[in-house]
Amino acid sequence: LLIMPAETVHRQLLWILPKNLLHRVLLWVQFRFAVLLQLIIILPLWPVPIPSPCSNREYEAAMSAAIRRAQDAGITIMAFGDLFLEDVRHYRETQLASTGITPLFPLWGLPTKELAAHMIRSGLRARLTCIDPKQIAASFAGREFDDSLLADLPPDADPCGERGEFHTFAYAGPMFRHPIPIEQGQIVTRDGFVFADLLPSI
Repeated sequence: LLIMPAETVHRQLLWILPKNLLHRVLLWVQFRFAVLLQLIIILPLWPVPIPSPCSNREYEAAMSAAIRRAQDAGITIMAFGDLFLEDVRHYRETQLASTGITPLFPLWGLPTKELAAHMIRSGLRARLTCIDPKQIAASFAGREFDDSLLADLPPDADPCGERGEFHTFAYAGPMFRHPIPIEQGQIVTRDGFVFADLLPSI
């Protein structure tokens, strides 16, 4: 999340996506959701294309370009959803050092079990689109992120997937003007991960 000074009251949502997998976006969910998200989500999107697979050098180059764009636009704050991984936070802080952009971590240190439950109670609707089968069962792919899923997760799995246990596609909640209609697509295993494809049901 990018935030300009208060007098301009303007916000952008930074969105990193594979540029050479245009039929699969945000962890291999269908690309045409890009158009739907642009229309439905409250915040405007700033896509940041990256190759797939993506090396650290390529990722940093893409993020550096996004940071320069943010600087040119007068962005003063960049907010991240990181929860407790110190090395990830340090990396982001290092990236933004001397840029004039302040990193913000509004969720940092919150108990993830309570946070997951709070998001569900607040109306967040999401599906699990990518599973690390080394951490949780492949059968979690495609499941709804709800109380039932939280109860079924193994005890050593983070309820918010902070260690990469799973990734989600959010399709409804307070951050959307209205829900994104979706339907289940294929579930495939690729590169050691299990992916659940989602399709617009329109």
